[in-house]
Amino acid sequence: MKIFPAFAIYRQVALTLITGAVLIANPGFTQAEPNFIPQQPTGAITKKVAIVIDDFGNNMEGTAEMLKLPIPFTVAVMPFLPSTKQDAQLAHDRGLEVILHLPMEPVRGKKSWLGPGAITTDLSSEEIHKRIVAAIDDVPYAIGINNHMGSKATADERVMKILIEICKERNLILLDSRTTPKSLIGKIADSRGVPHADNQLFFDDLYTYTHINKQMVKLRKLMHDKDEVIAIGHVGPPGKKTAHVINEAIPSIQKEATFVPISQMVK
Repeated sequence: MKIFPAFAIYRQVALTLITGAVLIANPGFTQAEPNFIPQQPTGAITKKVAIVIDDFGNNMEGTAEMLKLPIPFTVAVMPFLPSTKQDAQLAHDRGLEVILHLPMEPVRGKKSWLGPGAITTDLSSEEIHKRIVAAIDDVPYAIGINNHMGSKATADERVMKILIEICKERNLILLDSRTTPKSLIGKIADSRGVPHADNQLFFDDLYTYTHINKQMVKLRKLMHDKDEVIAIGHVGPPGKKTAHVINEAIPSIQKEATFVPISQMVK
């Protein structure tokens, strides 16, 4: 009878080794991938956070890291660039919303910085209409538009009336990136019944970890004051840093708010 305790020990050791071998051979045997953070049940949580990432479409740094974020963010893709269609397709395949990131004239800066098909205030109304329609058609799966730069164009009534009329015809939403407090997007969109929303914070207008982290702190403060918060980040020079800061903040944000695509934030 004295052999039974030893047998039990050997049996337990064997089971442990077998289980370990199974887990090594198939890590997915236990749970989902380690970097996947499921959306928390909303329950009593009523606050919403929408994150939009701009400047996709040009094989920009941080693209892969952003597309791995385990939340339903919105992908803003610039038109007529080398990876425009590829990035829109990748986002769509991941179940993410896509919007057109439309280049528009700023108050300061060179037109050459905007890229092809930019909307500038010196264009005829016919040319503006033609360029906007072409840009929409160039970005697959786009359900809306936000402005790339545009501090001058978004304050121009003629230009914005053309843009908003096209959005109404095409059943598209508008996100005002708020590159100027003089923007007329909200006023004209309201008058035409076009669903729209306003950005409240840029994560990475400066490209340092210190600044991006400070902006994330500001987002948390906005969450305490508001039920809905919209923030914009970018691929490109700050892309990997912004993706890292957002990813690190996801679990704590989910204790207070639900991540949603931009379509759930429009008025």
